[in-house]
Amino acid sequence: MNRESAVAQLEGRGIRWDVIVVGGGATGLGVALDAASRGYRTLLLEAHDFAKATSSRSTKLIHGGVRYLKQGNLSLVREALRERGLLLKNAPDLVHPLNFIVPVSSRLDKFFYGFGLTLYDWLSGSLSLGATRWLSREATLQAVPNLNPAGLVGGIQYVDGQFDDAGLAIRLAQGIFSRSGVALNYFPVRSLLKHAGRVVGVVAQDAETGRGFEISARVVINATGIFSDSIRRMDQPEVSTSLAFSQGAHVVLDGSFLPGGTALMIPKTKDGRVLFAIPWFGHTVVGTTDTAVDEALLEPKPRSEEIQFLLQHSAELLQRKPAAADVRSCFAGIRPLLKAAPGMSTAKLSREHGLSVSDSGLVSISGGKWTSYRFMAEETVDWAARQGALAPASCQTRELGLPAVDWAGAGASTNALLHPRLPYRVADVLRAVDVEMARTVEDVLARRTRALFLDAEASSQMAEQVAEILRARLGRSEVWKQEQLVSFRALAGQYLPD
Repeated sequence: MNRESAVAQLEGRGIRWDVIVVGGGATGLGVALDAASRGYRTLLLEAHDFAKATSSRSTKLIHGGVRYLKQGNLSLVREALRERGLLLKNAPDLVHPLNFIVPVSSRLDKFFYGFGLTLYDWLSGSLSLGATRWLSREATLQAVPNLNPAGLVGGIQYVDGQFDDAGLAIRLAQGIFSRSGVALNYFPVRSLLKHAGRVVGVVAQDAETGRGFEISARVVINATGIFSDSIRRMDQPEVSTSLAFSQGAHVVLDGSFLPGGTALMIPKTKDGRVLFAIPWFGHTVVGTTDTAVDEALLEPKPRSEEIQFLLQHSAELLQRKPAAADVRSCFAGIRPLLKAAPGMSTAKLSREHGLSVSDSGLVSISGGKWTSYRFMAEETVDWAARQGALAPASCQTRELGLPAVDWAGAGASTNALLHPRLPYRVADVLRAVDVEMARTVEDVLARRTRALFLDAEASSQMAEQVAEILRARLGRSEVWKQEQLVSFRALAGQYLPD
């Protein structure tokens, strides 16, 4: 992944791509990888950084969606559980099984949740990660030592998947290049090219140089997540809104709040959502909320009431009760939910995806979730291939491994830790620039490493060393470095409670 050489591939006159994908989140990256692996000449354009928005702000779970069982949406659960199993096979270093416990306080809960989670496991079929089982009170407390024992009867243990969302996004981008595709960050699409009423490409701009490009393609795919309607309006200015927005907030605590390596799942909170407390990179992530919001924001901030909600539920759940001072970081993401009838809460909206083709041939993929990104991509490319009259080619991604890209730049001098509270080293920054297309301090500390999401204060303290490495590696000026520091430290401040 080298941005300069990738931009150079846009230079040739008369080049026509088979597929242009707009959007570099989970869906767009998955679509571009699917298209490139079928042999289609594929270009992906992302306005900011890969996974900048929702795709780096998940609950870090690859799962079927326990709450959809209550909705009776078994087909969605079965589909997601199948995809969970495929991801565990295709990216085993980024996706792994994780034990969960549901604390139980009554025999009725034991039966009700035990039946539901047994059904959840049964729906995974041959891709099951392990049988659901009942744990005694003593075994439950042994597995989760900080669990509040008051009223506890026992627990139900099941197995689900956990991952690094931004890490998987970068791996998908690398996969696109490995199959002769091109993916560019900081390359916003400004408008659509049309001929005789048909979409035939895009007008895009290199945000780093300001240079504009007219790029032709047989088919253009809109995979911009929460910003999907903005691209649709480039095609049809009066098109109706297709999405509803729901904000999910998380707080990150020290790992000592959840010792033992087992996650907790609370099936129902007062807002009707499932609540998770999970171990992640030596820390504890608690989430998520479900708050309806009116607009799609690139950098949403958890509301104070959301943070209090999560801390309150954590205090009820755990013996050692977290307070605002214990929050190492807090973050929010906005879910792109398919719009439903007026008055329906976002907690009840499904995460199913929707595909559409406009009269001018723009293909749009909306909704969905990380777990189902591959299946969504397969369906989207099937549609797009017909729309663009591309040569028929079957999907290759069901068994497409996502190995890490080799990088030989590390040495003894790059082994130094960037901060004593986090595991990241100088070599991680160099790798981010050399083979992961990081362009800013935020790219490195938010998505190539997860420092900002794990410990906002520590990441702010690391920023100057990271900025100096980037300045030297990318040939930037001292003025650029100082601008980066001001920008990132302001951002890091938003990841701490007010």
